[in-house]
Amino acid sequence: MLLDTASLYFRAYYGVPDSLRAPDGTPVNAVRGLLDFISRLVADHAPTHLVACMDADWRPQWRVDLVPSYKAHRVAEESAAAGGSEEEVPDTLSPQVPVIEQVLDALGIARAGVPDYEADDVIAAYAAHPARAGAGADAAVDVVTGDRDLFQLVDDARAVRVLYPVRGVGTLQLTDEAVLKEKYGVPDGPGYADLALLRGDPSDGLPGVPGVGEKTALKLLDAHGGTVAGVLAAVDEPGSGLTKTQRAKLDAARDYLARAERVVKTASDAPVPALDAALPHAAAHPQELAALATRWGLGGSLDRLLTTLAHPRADSAG
Repeated sequence: MLLDTASLYFRAYYGVPDSLRAPDGTPVNAVRGLLDFISRLVADHAPTHLVACMDADWRPQWRVDLVPSYKAHRVAEESAAAGGSEEEVPDTLSPQVPVIEQVLDALGIARAGVPDYEADDVIAAYAAHPARAGAGADAAVDVVTGDRDLFQLVDDARAVRVLYPVRGVGTLQLTDEAVLKEKYGVPDGPGYADLALLRGDPSDGLPGVPGVGEKTALKLLDAHGGTVAGVLAAVDEPGSGLTKTQRAKLDAARDYLARAERVVKTASDAPVPALDAALPHAAAHPQELAALATRWGLGGSLDRLLTTLAHPRADSAG
């Protein structure tokens, strides 16, 4: 099981009341919410190995060099907040991230981040090479994320699926190729990446091909082999059925598509460290964990996770 950790603690932060506080009054809703998420995931899915994947760089320079608008609006928003906008909301999430890391380390739950790469890339690399996390080379892989971009990793042949939270982590969309076809109109993970490449993603500052939304992108892919390469080949084929406008827009977008492909698609060749991500059944550093529990008032959330780790399900497949 590979956790998109930031995606999950963001959900915890916004879904768990900030009335959950440490003895000194510091909010710990993201910390406690994430611990409850992990407890529920372990109880429901019984992974043999688990890696909390981290963003060592949420906006790698090599992606910005390819598409300068990549996440640029988020930088602007952060700059505005740092300058003291009237609407500024106190940041109570960032201080919780180091606490999350310390608690995971004390528990002995493996976590990994790689300089110059996003958590998505770390997830893709371990999904492609589960042996690097200490699992079997052919181990089934569950990716837990609230980011649909990672649907591109779905691969039935390699037993890679995405668990996408619908409500908390108690209700998950178990995303395999059948779900991708039924709900999103694409045949597999790579097909989802090609759909995202054509249509763009404003939330990540990726414009896509002008005038090509999701429905048009799906029609183009369906008509031309299911890949962006097939769509671009059709541009050069007079009888391909493309309209004059589509042909012109796709032709003008060739350079963008060539650059954006590396931005949209996860880097499964990210140099992730070899580690033993076997799920612990007891805290690796109990004294440190006890001190953290007291300092941050982790209470029942930590107790529940420790109980879950100590009593894994007997049918621990998956």
